[in-house]
Amino acid sequence: MSFVADDLVAWLVCLVADAGRRKLTTWVLGNEQERALRQAATAAVQDVVGELRPRDSGRADELAMVVSEVLSVTVPDASPGTGVTLLEALRAGVREQLAVLDDAGLTGTGKSSAQVLDLSAGVVAKNLAGRLVTEILARGACGGPLKPLADQLNHDETHLQGQLLEDMATGTREALVRLEARQALPVPAPEVRYSLPPDAAAFTGRDEDLGRITAAVRDATGTGGVVAIHAIGGMPGVGKTALAVHAAHLLADRFPDRQLFIDLHAHTPGQDPVPPEAALAGLLTSVGVDARYLPASLEGRVSLWRDRMAGKRALLVLDNAGSSAQVAPLLPGSAGCLVLITSRRHLGDLPGGVPLLLLEVLPPREAEAMFTWLAPRAAGGPDGAVAELAKLAGYLPLAVSLLARVYARHPAWTLADLAAETRESLLTLTAENDSVAAAFDVSWRNLDPGRQRFFALLGLHPGTTIDAYAAAALADVGLSEAAGQLEGLHGEGLLAEAGYRRYRMHDLIRRYAHDRAASVTGRSQALGRLLDYYQHTAAIAEARLARQTRPGPAPVVRTAPTAVPGLGDAAEALAWARAERGNLLACLDHVTAVGQHARVIALTAGIAALLRRDGPWADAITRHATAVQAAHHLGDRPGEACALRNLGDARRLAGEYPGAAEALEEALGIYRGVGDRLGEANALNFLGDVRRATGDFPGAAKALEEALDLFRSVGDRLGEAGALNFLGNVRRMTGEYPGAAEALEEALGMFRGVGDRLGEANALNFLGDVRRATGDFRGAAEALEEALGIYRGIGSRLGEANALGNLGEVRRATGDFRGAAEALEEALGIYCGIGNRGGEAEALNEAGTLCRVRGDLGDAEEYHRLALGLAREIGSAWDEAHALAGLGRCALVAGRAADAKAGLRQALEIFQRIGTAEAADVAAELDAITPS
Repeated sequence: MSFVADDLVAWLVCLVADAGRRKLTTWVLGNEQERALRQAATAAVQDVVGELRPRDSGRADELAMVVSEVLSVTVPDASPGTGVTLLEALRAGVREQLAVLDDAGLTGTGKSSAQVLDLSAGVVAKNLAGRLVTEILARGACGGPLKPLADQLNHDETHLQGQLLEDMATGTREALVRLEARQALPVPAPEVRYSLPPDAAAFTGRDEDLGRITAAVRDATGTGGVVAIHAIGGMPGVGKTALAVHAAHLLADRFPDRQLFIDLHAHTPGQDPVPPEAALAGLLTSVGVDARYLPASLEGRVSLWRDRMAGKRALLVLDNAGSSAQVAPLLPGSAGCLVLITSRRHLGDLPGGVPLLLLEVLPPREAEAMFTWLAPRAAGGPDGAVAELAKLAGYLPLAVSLLARVYARHPAWTLADLAAETRESLLTLTAENDSVAAAFDVSWRNLDPGRQRFFALLGLHPGTTIDAYAAAALADVGLSEAAGQLEGLHGEGLLAEAGYRRYRMHDLIRRYAHDRAASVTGRSQALGRLLDYYQHTAAIAEARLARQTRPGPAPVVRTAPTAVPGLGDAAEALAWARAERGNLLACLDHVTAVGQHARVIALTAGIAALLRRDGPWADAITRHATAVQAAHHLGDRPGEACALRNLGDARRLAGEYPGAAEALEEALGIYRGVGDRLGEANALNFLGDVRRATGDFPGAAKALEEALDLFRSVGDRLGEAGALNFLGNVRRMTGEYPGAAEALEEALGMFRGVGDRLGEANALNFLGDVRRATGDFRGAAEALEEALGIYRGIGSRLGEANALGNLGEVRRATGDFRGAAEALEEALGIYCGIGNRGGEAEALNEAGTLCRVRGDLGDAEEYHRLALGLAREIGSAWDEAHALAGLGRCALVAGRAADAKAGLRQALEIFQRIGTAEAADVAAELDAITPS
C-alpha cells in the first residue's frame, strides 16, 4: 500500500506547488509537510483498500493486480485548471489517477480491473478523495504541518466532512455560551465577529432558493439599501437552518464586519422561546457590550443594538424564530445588513414585506445524493436501493441524514438490511413527526438497553447542554461511564458537540428522548439527582466567587453527587458557572414552576455571585425577588434574609437605591432577629454603600463602621477589607483624606493577604484618587497604573474605565494634556460600551475640564452640557454639581460673570447639601468673582 501512497504523495506535492503559483493556496511545501502528506495519503489508501478488499481471500491476487496497475501509469498532470479550487483540483486528480481501473488493455484478460473486481472506478476515486480530504482535515485540526492545507480545504467548503446535516441545523451556537464554556480565566469577553456554524459538507440542491437570496443581495447592494431580510420556513427537519447557514457562508465576504448566528429556541422542547431582551443581550455582548451593564428595558437594548450596527456591513442568522414580535427588535435599523430568519411559522408582521422561502422536502435525486455523500459505500450498492431508502425517509433531510449515519456506523449491513429496519418503523411521508421519529427509531433500536435508558433520561434535562458530570448524576452512573455513553450517542448521531466534552440534542431528538423517558422507571428520582448535582456544585462555585463570606453551611442536598468538577479557585468556578449558566437558569425555572421552594432558594443563592458579576442586574432582581417569596412561603428566615441581601445588592448595582435600602434593612432585621452576626455585617456593608450613593454620608459611615466592628468580632478578614474599602471611599468623597488613606491602605493589605485581586485594585483606585486630591500626583499615578494593570488582568472593564478616568485627572493636573485626553477617550469608550452612564457622566465632566484648561471653551461647554443632561437623567447629584460648576467656570473664562456665578451657585448648593469636599473650593471661587 505504501507504493500507492508514494504515487499519491508525488502527485499531491506537484498539485499543491502548482496551486500556490496559481493562487489557489499560499502554502509552500517543505520536507516536514511532504512527510505529513505521505502519512495522510498512506492512511487514506489503507482505509479504502481495506474497505474494498473482497471477503473471499482467494481474490487477494486480483486486488494486488489492481494495485500494480495503478502503479504502472504515469502520475497525471496535477496542474489545476483556471477558476477551480484546491479541493476541486484534488478530486479531479484522484479521478484521473484511478481512471486506469477502467482500462481493459492493462489486465491481458479482456476485462478492466473494475469489471474483474466488480468495482467502479468512479466509486473508488470518490472514496479515496473523500478519505484523503478527511485525513488532511483531521490531522490539520490538531495543528502541525498540515494545518494550512486543512484550512484551505475548509475554506473550499469541506469543513467537518461526514457530520450529520442535523448537526449543522441545530443552531445552538450563541457566542457568549461558547466563550463561557471554555473560559479559563476571568478575562474580558472579546467581540464576536463570526459565529456561524460550519457549513454542511452534504448540502444538496436548493439552487432556486439560494438564487433568490443572492439576487436580492446583489440588487440591494447596488442601490445601497438594507440588503435583505429573508424568512425561511418549513417543517421540522426540512433543512431551514442548513439553507440559512449555507447561504450565509456563500455571502459572508459581502458582509465583512460581522456574521452572527443566534438560536431563538421557539420550538425547542422543554425550553421557552428566547425573549427579545435576552436575544439582544447575547447580540450586544457579541459586539462588545458587557452583559452586566445592558439596558434593563427592551427599548433601551433595541436602541443600543441598532446604534452598534449603524454603518456596519453585517450578516445575521436568526434561527428557530417563533413570531414577528420576537424577531423585529433584533433587526438592525440601518442599511448594509443581511438578515436570514428561519421559522416554522409564517412571520407576516415583519416590516417591509419580508419575502418567505417555504422549503419543501428534497427532490428524490437530491435526497439520494445526500445519502450517498454521507455514506459513500452506498454508491456501490444495487440499483434503486438508495432511491428506496430516500423514499422511506420521506425525502426529509433530517431523516435521510440519520439513516445514512446508521448505515455508515454498521459496515456489516447492506442497504436491504437498512431498508428492512426502516420499514418496520412505519415511516410515512405525510406525518411530519412520525417520519422523523421513524428515523430516530432506527438509531434507538441499535442501542443496547443501558444506552437506551441513558439516552431517554437525557430528555428529562431542563437545559439544552450536558457534560459527563451532570449526566453521571442524572443516570446514577460513574463519571467515566457517563462520558463513554455521551461519546457513544454522539457517534450514533443522536448528540452534537456544543463544546469540549459538552453535548446537545437537536430539538426533535430531545422531544423524542423525552417521550421515551415516559416509560423509564425512576425518572423522578433521576431528575432529583440532577437538580442535587447542580445545587451542590453551584454552592461550591458561589463560595469561590462571592465577595463576602456567606453565613451558615451550604444547603444540604438529598443525594450528594458522586463526581463534581474541580473548582479549586475563582477562575475555575467562574468558567464552570458561565458554561452552566443556561442549565442553572433552566433548572431554576423548572423548580420555580413546580413549586419546589427550597430548591428555588438554594439554586438562586448558588448563582448570586454569577448574576452579580455578569448581570443583567434587572434579571438578577427578578430572580432574587422570587427567592424571597419562596423563603417567606416556607418560613425560612435565614434563607429569606440571604435572598433579601442579594436582592438589595442587585438593586444597588442597578441604581435602584430606595428599593435596595428597603431590602437590605429588612434583611438586617432578620439577621439581628436570628442572631446571625456575619449576615448582619454583610447587610450593613451593602447598606452603607447605598447610603453613600444617595448622599447620606453620615448614615453611610455609621453603617460601615458598625459592619467593620462585626466583621472583626467574627474574624472575617475578607468582610473587614470590604468594609474598610467602602469606608475609605466615603471619607474620600467627604474630604477626610487622612482617614480615607488610612482605611484604604489597611484594606489594600488585607485584600493582598487573602488574594482578592479585584478588591486590591479597587483599594488602589480609591487610594490613587485620595493622593491626587492631596497633591501627591506621582503617588497617585503609581497607584492608578497598578490598579489599571490588575483590572485589565482580571477582565474588569468597569474598573479599567474608573482607573483610566482617574489617570486622566492626574495627567491633566500635571500638564500632560495629551496623555489625559488619551486616557479619557479610552475611559469614555468603555463606559459607553458597558452602558455605565454614571461613569460616562464623570468622564464627560473631566473631558470638559481638560478642554477648558487647554482653551477649547466650545468643546468644554458641550462636554459639561452632555454630562449635565446625563446626570439629571440618572439622578446623580454629585455629577450634576460638577457639570454646573464646569459650565460656570467656562462662563467665567469667557467673561460672562453673571452666568458664571449662577452656575457655581447652583453647584455649591448641591455640594453643600450632600456634604462633599468640593463645596469649599466652589465657595471660594464664588467669593473671588467680581460682581458684574
